[in-house]
Amino acid sequence: MSELRDLLPVNAIRLEVDASDWRAAIRAAGELLGETGVAGDSYTDAMIRVVEEHGPYIVLTPGFALAHSRPDDSVTRTGMSLVRLAEPVRFGHDTNDPVTLVMALASVDSSAHQDALAALAGVLAAPERREALERAQTPDEVRDALTARPAAAPAAAASSAPADAAVPAPTTTRSADDHHDLRPAMADTAVTGDAVPSKRLILTVCGNGLGTSLFLKNTTEQVLDRWGWTPYLSVEATDTISAKGRAKEADFLLTSGAIAQTLGDVGVPVEVIDNFTSQSEIDATLRRLYAI
Repeated sequence: MSELRDLLPVNAIRLEVDASDWRAAIRAAGELLGETGVAGDSYTDAMIRVVEEHGPYIVLTPGFALAHSRPDDSVTRTGMSLVRLAEPVRFGHDTNDPVTLVMALASVDSSAHQDALAALAGVLAAPERREALERAQTPDEVRDALTARPAAAPAAAASSAPADAAVPAPTTTRSADDHHDLRPAMADTAVTGDAVPSKRLILTVCGNGLGTSLFLKNTTEQVLDRWGWTPYLSVEATDTISAKGRAKEADFLLTSGAIAQTLGDVGVPVEVIDNFTSQSEIDATLRRLYAI
């Protein structure tokens, strides 16, 4: 898989870009995909249609939008571009507007960019690195802020966790006849008897299953890993069409407010996450859903 540095060259970054609205902002990022030989104008049009059809779910964390679509014939290779706007624009997201950073992603498959998105999620979740993106003066500085490896935390600071960091792992009960069967402890006192076993699957959903759902998958997996639940649950990123067909295989679906409206009633809970990079928000959601 490709790393963020491989997919985002310096000439695919532009600062202080003027954009009158969200469409112009996506077009500015799409133009850079064209200039770097990643994708053509038809792909930019497709990125805009995604928002028109599914709403502003691409605004996955405050001030940041990840424009993307399914690949068309104009996509020649997997790549990214990034524009920082001179003035923020509104995409229509209830909690994450206005947007100052717009990244465009074009991918030839569903796997080549996964490592890059995982790294990007880590950058956006770290306040000091996000601040570095906002104050960078050149494309080189932006790329350095995105791709520099975070410094190791001093040993003395290990006991002082940041606000969005680890929460003590929940306790769980497991079936006596199957030690791999995840049975979250039921905190609701109205519930009696044994806890209901999990189906061992969580689906994260976006319009295409290639971009924002991978962000949400990555953050959810980080929470489960911290809890020690990774051996018991799988998290899969998918698109809206596949999610409707597979929903009953999962415990629940995690997605944006716009995509939740598109999905409607799928027979299992559909939970809205506002900030796709926030471990604390997802931690709280999972604790509520698993009643722990």
